[in-house]
Formats: sequence, structure tokens, C-alpha cells
Amino acid sequence: MSEFDTVLVVDFGAQYAQLIARRVRECHVYSEVVPSTMPVEEMMAKKPKAIILSGGPSSVYAEGAPAAPAGLFETGVPTFGICYGFQVMAQELGGKVARTGTAEYGGTHLDVKEEGVLFAGLPAAQSVWMSHGDTVSAAPEGFTVTAATAQTPVAAFEHPELGLYGVQFHPEVLHSEHGQAVLKHFLDAAGCRPSWTMVNIVEDAVEAIRAQIGPEGRAICGLSGGVDSAVAAAMVQRAIGDRLTCVFVDHGLLRKGEAEQVERDFVAVTGVKLRVVDAQERFLKALDGVTDPEEKRKIIGREFIRVFEDEQRAILADGPVDFLVQGTLYPDVVESGGGTGTANIKSHHNVGGLPDDLRFSLVEPLRALFKDEVRRAGEQLGLPAAMVWRQPFPGPGLGIRIIGAVSRERLEILREADAIAREELSRAGLDRDIWQCPVVLLADVRSVGVQGDGRTYGHPVVLRPVSSEDAMTADWSRVPYDVLARVSTRITNEVREVNRVVLDVTSKPPGTIEWE
Repeated sequence: MSEFDTVLVVDFGAQYAQLIARRVRECHVYSEVVPSTMPVEEMMAKKPKAIILSGGPSSVYAEGAPAAPAGLFETGVPTFGICYGFQVMAQELGGKVARTGTAEYGGTHLDVKEEGVLFAGLPAAQSVWMSHGDTVSAAPEGFTVTAATAQTPVAAFEHPELGLYGVQFHPEVLHSEHGQAVLKHFLDAAGCRPSWTMVNIVEDAVEAIRAQIGPEGRAICGLSGGVDSAVAAAMVQRAIGDRLTCVFVDHGLLRKGEAEQVERDFVAVTGVKLRVVDAQERFLKALDGVTDPEEKRKIIGREFIRVFEDEQRAILADGPVDFLVQGTLYPDVVESGGGTGTANIKSHHNVGGLPDDLRFSLVEPLRALFKDEVRRAGEQLGLPAAMVWRQPFPGPGLGIRIIGAVSRERLEILREADAIAREELSRAGLDRDIWQCPVVLLADVRSVGVQGDGRTYGHPVVLRPVSSEDAMTADWSRVPYDVLARVSTRITNEVREVNRVVLDVTSKPPGTIEWE
């Protein structure tokens, strides 16, 4: 297997810790997020090539504020402090952190005093993103102050001989116009090799799967129609061939053409052994008359588990199966405690949980990857672009995009409206600019309208286009008016039951991406 240099991102409770890790990977260097409570000995056991200290919400003066693990700055491992991590480094090495009473938030003008390592070849004046109350007023002895702002006399410092660097701003945020270059300069100074490439990632994953499952082991995978399970299944199929059986449950809550795409395109590209279960009637019957969103989710999850369980038993009748493939991603691992202890089964958009009497070892080939890396792995594996770049889709499917009870007629209305929206956004070249665009049917609302010479009482649909990097936060997408006009005109012309199209312009927070 390839040997990847590793950068540890020490998380001091920052909302940006995962983003820092992603930015490192964009430089083709492998990164992991670890808690600030991890002892230095454990960090060193991971053989890090470099360490980055994240920002955090605390003041270094607050009681119980997180500190750098004891001995961190004596390890000799190049270390880069960001925001709170910068202040922790300054304080622990003898510098001064002051409460000046003046905070900096948002876009801020930065003056580079000396290029040094971090700012080599970059403009002397640049815009950076700040988010801090306390301020480093004096750098530790031997450090060179390389940048300042109007309110922050020490906005960056470095001591290349000790391999220690720090900045008060957030280089990982796109609003810091040269932030990625600053980060890359640190990684280069630390000697990190850019070997985290998709070819290596896929090859290593396939090799690891073969080693885990062995020459005779069999595995099953629940395909949801989404990119995560598809890429995970494609990797495992490449590793063990027809010893993998995939199960695709068509619950009738998918978008237009999705079931056919899984059955036709995915099988054609991968050659995977696929069992398709048509459970549409079962799900519709279970959902009949149910309007409460949480109850809908529970019913869909319960029925999915039962259908999947029946298929598992049928597969087991042909011989033992010891492994279950899951599309768990790295953010799932981080958010469930960094992967320590028992692996958490993802909710029913992959498998929904396992019956008590069925025991499997989990195969999670994507657990080290972020979503954008999963998409690139899918491309590397030869999956169709329409599948790899498909918008994220909730496990309960269109069932939670109908505000009201789910019925066959309402599903068809929503399916057609959703297909039109997706088609026009694709035609406008916006697929990779928009994270996703849920279309929501307000099934229990009737809106008066005029079509032809008569009044109508149709349903409104809501367009919810959002832009995001990880779905943890999101902003509503500024879709061009002419594209919105085409979507609205086509939906109201072609989907007769809809006579009004409205646009949701709420960011997350406060609003979630899905309505239910």
C-alpha cells in the first residue's frame, strides 16, 4: 500500500476543523481531525508529518479553556496555529495574548510586514477572514512577526528553525483570498509529499478491501441510489467481484429515472450482482394518511429494514455472508466521536440497521473520505457522471418533500416537478455550483390561479436551491432569474396540478435544507 504523509488537525471545538482537513487534502496531503484532549504520545503514534491547531470558540483566559496537549511544541513536528490555535501557541511559548476590548469579525485588511515562509510571493496587502476577540500583542522570543492588521499588531508569526508558524486569520475560509497558498506554504515547509491522489486512494482502498474480506469471503451492500453507496459498492466489486451482492430496494419514493439508472447504468459499468426489490405498494400502504414528518421517517426506515432483512435471509440461503458494505464518510466518523469504539451504523439511507440475529463485520471503504473525494473516486472508478454528480438525496426520499400525506398521485406530481427543475439546472450548467435543490410539494395547500380562461386551485411547489461544501451550513443559491423563469414556466405548464412556484431564500442556519 502507498505510504501517505499525515497531517493532524487538532480540534479545539472549531466549526472549521473539518474544513481545514479538507483544504489540506486539496493540496494532495492526507489529513485527520483529532481532539485536543488526545495525548501527544497518541498523536506521535500516528507519525504525523505536520500538525495544525484549529480555531475554537474559547478565550485562552477562560476557565477550562482547552490547552495544547502537554509537550506538543517539543516534538519537533512542524506545527501551524490558526486563530485560537495561534493564541495557544503564543501563550504557551512565552508570548502575550491581550484582551484589548476590540474584536475583528469578517473580512479584514492584512498588511504583510515580511514575506517569510507563509507569505512568500504573495501580495503585501490582502483580505483575510477574522473571527476573534483576544489578540496576540507580543510574539514569543525568537519569532518573526510577519503580518498585522489595524487592530492586531501580531496577525502572523513564524520560527522556521523550530518549524512553528501561526496566523490569527482563517486561511481555510474562501474569504481569505490567499489562504490556500498560505496553507500550502506551510505544508511545503513541513516536507509533506503531495501523494494523496485519487489513483492512489482507489488502489489502496481496493487492496485494503481484499485484505479484509479475504479470498473466499462474501459481502452484501444496500444501494440507495445515492453516490456514497454506489461508490462503496463499486470499490468492493472491483476488489472481490461477484462475491459481492447488492440489494436495491425501490420504495417508490425515488426521483424520476433513478431506479432505472441504478438497474441499468450502475450494473453496466460495474458488472455488480444486483437484486432489485419492488416494494412500492408496501411503502405506500404503510404511509397511507400519515402527515407527521417524524412518523413518516420512522415508517420508511422500519419498512426499509424489513425488506432488506428479507433479502439478506435469501442471500444467506446460498451460503454464509460475513461482511456488510457501508457508505460511511469521514464527517460521519468525526461527528460520531472520531471513530473510537463501536462503529455507528448510518441511518436508513444506507441500510437502516440490522436485525438482532444477523451479525456482520462492516466494510467501510469511504470512511477516510469527504464527499467531494467520494465523487472523484467515483469518476476514477468509471461511474457515470450523472450518478457521481447527483444531488444529495434524503433516505426517506420524496416522502419528506411532500408536506402532507404521501400518495401515488402526489408522488407523481412532485416527481415531474423535480425532474423539470433538475433538467433546467443541468442545462444551465449549474450542477456543480448548487449543492442540491429540493423541490417541495405543499400538498395540503391550495392556491388560486388562472390558467386559460378559468380559475384553478392548484398546489404550490417550493424550490430550495442551496450552495454548501458539507451541508453543515448552507446558503440559498443565487440562481439566475432566466433559469428560475424557465423552471417556473415549465412546471406550471407541464404539471397541471401545480399553479404556483415559490423560491425559498433561507440560509442554514436558521432553516434546514429539507423542509421535513
